[in-house]
Amino acid sequence: MTTEASTRKAWAKALARPATEFPLTQLPILAGKIPPGLRGTLYRNGPGRLERGGDRSTDGPKNRVGHWFDGDGAILAVHFTEAGATGIYRYVQTAAYQAETAAGKFLYPNYGMTVPGPIWKSWGKLPKNAANTSVLALPDKLLALWEAGNPHALDLQTLETKGLDDLSQLKNNLPYSAHPKVDAQTGEIFNFGISIGGLNATLNVYKSDRAGKIVQKAAIPLDGIPFIHDFVMAGQYLVFLIPPLRFNLLPIAIGLSSYCDAGEWKPSQGTDILVLDRATLSVVSRGKTEAWFQWHFSNGYVDADGELVVDFVRHQDFNLTNQELKEVPTGKTKTVSKGTLWRSRIHPQTGKVTQLQQLLDRDGEFPIVSSQDVGVHYRYIYLSVYRDGVDISQEMFGAIARLDLQTDNLTVADLGENRYPTEPIYVPDAWKTDRGWVLTVI
Repeated sequence: MTTEASTRKAWAKALARPATEFPLTQLPILAGKIPPGLRGTLYRNGPGRLERGGDRSTDGPKNRVGHWFDGDGAILAVHFTEAGATGIYRYVQTAAYQAETAAGKFLYPNYGMTVPGPIWKSWGKLPKNAANTSVLALPDKLLALWEAGNPHALDLQTLETKGLDDLSQLKNNLPYSAHPKVDAQTGEIFNFGISIGGLNATLNVYKSDRAGKIVQKAAIPLDGIPFIHDFVMAGQYLVFLIPPLRFNLLPIAIGLSSYCDAGEWKPSQGTDILVLDRATLSVVSRGKTEAWFQWHFSNGYVDADGELVVDFVRHQDFNLTNQELKEVPTGKTKTVSKGTLWRSRIHPQTGKVTQLQQLLDRDGEFPIVSSQDVGVHYRYIYLSVYRDGVDISQEMFGAIARLDLQTDNLTVADLGENRYPTEPIYVPDAWKTDRGWVLTVI
């Protein structure tokens, strides 16, 4: 007899039960050795708990989240030292996490879910800050980042949660998004957050010093309520490509819909382009181009002709990529939303796209460059891709790829069957800056 559970792919096992915390632990080296130029700490954040309720000893019924984005954030830290590697894994102790742990059930709405039970339970409740999307390591603390609220500060070594952090400027829970950009030369940190007022949103843009303290900010009105997940720093500019996705707040406010299901995809409106001066945070230009949706950018820079070069993973339809991510917590996916690597060239003074070019016709996501190359010309993009020959409607990424933009060569590290790497992180060698290491968690 074949059951549904037996037909699920191996990646589903990692999501079947909440991840388990562990204290600081010496990590055995299974093969090879830690390179002498690899020193420091790798921090990874992601949804660690996708269900609550039920009796785990009997595998009783549980409530599961409605979207991968809803899981409670858990941080892995791996410290690389002369003595070897140690690891620690802890959930971010948000107020909502603690309240739901005490209650043994979900209490708050989130991106992909309303409060379980009668709709009136959702009235007036804000989505919980899941602190689950990314991290920003500062000299004296680690920030656990989330789309729609203040970051949580944690101890760099013990991962003890210190609480919400307003970075001296994020009053009234002003959002601080999940993909900040750091200038490797100046140490300046740039980020943004979307706040909602009435039927329109405001793009709040921040410049911080090396310690994370916000030293400058700007508020830019937007049309409607869009979904902006990431942006790019390119030379002296900050670039936002705003997809034609707008949220309808009424069904959310009365508890009939989550944010995930209240997004309206309007491809006829095209993608908006917003170019800012990074020194003043003022608007340089606004433009418009054809419609697509992107989660992540790899990088951007200003070329020899003064044009902006912006690389990103392009999805043609938000509804497909969103549905695919909704299916992940169930442990069984069927929707395919192909995302491929693209390059756009934009005139910074007019916001006009002068070229759109597909760089790679292979499904992938989470494109990154070396931290030394953020905002400047670069040669290599690293990203997650599927293994050759797999059914991508049912599998997760099983390989890490490197695209050489100078030669167009693609190099793929296939991790093997039933091994699923998280997104790659490129770490420059501490002693020889012309080389580096690609880290991932399998």
